[in-house]
Amino acid sequence: MVGGVPNIKAAIKWTRQSEKRTQRNLAAKTRLKTLYKKAKGNADAAPSVEGAFDRAAAKGIIHPNKAARKKSRLAKAIRVAKAAPAAASAKPARGRAKAK
Repeated sequence: MVGGVPNIKAAIKWTRQSEKRTQRNLAAKTRLKTLYKKAKGNADAAPSVEGAFDRAAAKGIIHPNKAARKKSRLAKAIRVAKAAPAAASAKPARGRAKAK
């Protein structure tokens, strides 16, 4: 029987521990995704989200490079969001003039 219940007490404990860790890490990753999505539109929330990514990387929940990549993309998204309203108001209306 391949992949069945382990016979060794230590292996049973390892299975229990890995299930707990999986649940905890999944909850933390879901929370990070939610924070990231909310912070994309809100520049004030960015520092706390960056801190959350750093803590998750330090705990081993996500890879440190992934944390750095997400923080970088968040900063870029905030820069673009801040520039978009200014650029939209500065652009003249484009299109052909209607001939009568």
